[in-house]
This record gives sequence, C-alpha cells and structure tokens, in this order.
Amino acid sequence: MNIIEKFDYASIEFLKKASIPFARFAIFIIYFWFGILKIFDTSAAIPLVEKLMEKTFLASLMTPETFLVIFSIYEMAIGILFLIPRLQRPAILLFSLHMVMTGMPLVLLTETSWQSFLTPTLEGQYIIKNLSLIALVAFIGSRLTPLKDK
Repeated sequence: MNIIEKFDYASIEFLKKASIPFARFAIFIIYFWFGILKIFDTSAAIPLVEKLMEKTFLASLMTPETFLVIFSIYEMAIGILFLIPRLQRPAILLFSLHMVMTGMPLVLLTETSWQSFLTPTLEGQYIIKNLSLIALVAFIGSRLTPLKDK
C-alpha cells in the first residue's frame, strides 16, 4: 500500500468514526442556537414564524409571543435530544415535524418565500437549505440499530 492509499484509508476510517458524533453536534448547534435566538427576540426568522402562525389554526390558540417561546424551546429540545445517542429516535420524530412546519411557508406564504417562479427570496432559500439538514438526519437515522436487533 503506497502513501496515498494509506492516507485515503486512514481518512476514511477517521470519517467513519467521527461523522455521526460530528453530525449530531452540528444539529445541536444549529437547533439550540436558532432556538435561543428566538427566546431573546433576536432571530431574523421571527417575522416569518409569526406570519406562518397567523396562517394556521395556532393563531386562535395562543399569542405570537407564547408560540415563539414554545417554538424556541421545541427547537432547543431537538438539538439537545440529538446529543443523547439513545434519544435519537424521538429527536428524528421531532425534527421531522419541525421540517413539515418550517417548510409550510413555501406553500402558505408564497409572497414571502418566492420572488418569481422557482426563484426563492432569502427566506425561501433559508427554508430550502433545510434539505441539507434532512439529508444529515437521514444519515444519522441510517446508522441506528433497528429495534428488533437490540
């Protein structure tokens, strides 16, 4: 085995060991950080969240301020759950629900999400980038041990 092949092998082995912990930590950082920004009322996403809430049944159930606090805690909880290996399944479930919610503006708030046909606004791009998070969570989920094998 030459030096390039050894380096290639070592790199792949390192990535196999580090990728899941790094992926889980990355999701924690994104979700906890974005969630806490909403609690401190400093998130650029707050107007979008409030507009979406107004378009759903949630507007009749609670104030936007209450919803933002609940939504913030929900996001931070997703991040924390991804840090705990045995809680990855519930984290994936909560994440999936979050992706449905955060994808809604593409359909319900078209004036906010799209400049023109297939041309997203900055907010639309912010939402579409969630495809990378979905891929990351799919990667994490694909490495779980099936329950029947435990």
